[in-house]
Amino acid sequence: MEMWSGRGIRTRGPEVLVAGGRGLVLAVGGFTGAVVLFVLSVVSILLVPAGVGIVTTPWVLTGVRAFADRRRIIAAEWCGIRIPSTYRSLPADTTPWTRCFRMLGDPATWRDLGWLVVDMTAGFVTALLPAALLFYPLEGFALAAGLWRVFTDGTHVGWWYGFVPVSGQGSALLAGALGAALLVASYVLSPALLRVHFLLTRSVLASGDGELAERVRVLTESRRTAVDTSAAELRRIERDLHDGAQARLVAMGMDLGTVEVLIEKDPAKARQLLAQARRSSAEALTELRDLVRGIHPPVLAERGLGDAVRALVLRLPLVSEVDVDMDGRADAPVESAAYFAVSEVLTNAVKHSGAERLWVDLQHRDGMLRVTVTDDGEGGARVGAGSGLTGVERRLGTFDGVLAVSSPAGGPTMVTMEIPCALS
Repeated sequence: MEMWSGRGIRTRGPEVLVAGGRGLVLAVGGFTGAVVLFVLSVVSILLVPAGVGIVTTPWVLTGVRAFADRRRIIAAEWCGIRIPSTYRSLPADTTPWTRCFRMLGDPATWRDLGWLVVDMTAGFVTALLPAALLFYPLEGFALAAGLWRVFTDGTHVGWWYGFVPVSGQGSALLAGALGAALLVASYVLSPALLRVHFLLTRSVLASGDGELAERVRVLTESRRTAVDTSAAELRRIERDLHDGAQARLVAMGMDLGTVEVLIEKDPAKARQLLAQARRSSAEALTELRDLVRGIHPPVLAERGLGDAVRALVLRLPLVSEVDVDMDGRADAPVESAAYFAVSEVLTNAVKHSGAERLWVDLQHRDGMLRVTVTDDGEGGARVGAGSGLTGVERRLGTFDGVLAVSSPAGGPTMVTMEIPCALS
């Protein structure tokens, strides 16, 4: 009974309107996208034996994955339903042949294609129902207000509203009563029906009985990648030390040795060499600080992920906004992974997107750290396109995290990263 108090209706009203509007967007946009992508996928796969599909199939399936990833993002943002993305990673330098058959050999690809069929049928219905319950009552009210005269002369049934045959003012009033009942039902059911739509989506896109095996495979691959990445990072640090700070320190030692010889014979030259050694020491110190910052930024260790990302954004040449909603700090390895993932995404945006503004949102909800980076650039970013996003995906995968990219042509680009973790 509390739901139907005046205050309850006012509180519930916006939620129902939002659910109806979102349902309409999902029904129209989802149905259209699912039909187009499914037809393109079937045609492209059938053309694989002819050779044409070897080239077109990876592009089409990449579009399917982007479409599915966008639905994953919407499910999390609108209803808090997390749908994991378990695509197998692809090397950036693969040939079209290898890329095609690796994508076709990925079980997630066939789940995506099955989901397209479900989304254009049952998914269309579950998405359309919230909108129908919200907007269909308007017809009943219009009939009760006199619109019935347009459809009937009052002697026989000229229009049906639901199961009510409208033939006069009395039956039109019954149609209005049915519309009122449907409107009441929308207040109760619309948000729940929208949630049902995303639960249906998760039931198809999630890996089901093979989820544990798939999880083990992804973690094994991520661990192997992490080991290779760590070895490469150690080699980079060694190279930077050898070619940078070490070389300057050696040169400074030689200058000081020369100063010892010249300090009595040529004091002016000795002073010049001392000044040069002082400059070399300052440059070596700067290089060491930059190297340490690249390994683990001091601001990250001292003040946490939120302030570290704010400091990172301050160095960008774009207008940027950072919103942080975190009540504590994650473990140091998680913070480091998230920081460098955000750094890579921001670097991509500055170099390739043509954006003028950036938005970074960090929040922690239900044991999940979510970072969203949005730009108003040209779009077209995708994982595996040589943009560095593949490395981000692997970095997150080490912690069982996921990466979702929504970047239609013309923009905007939204990159969402999620890492399961607890805050201290």
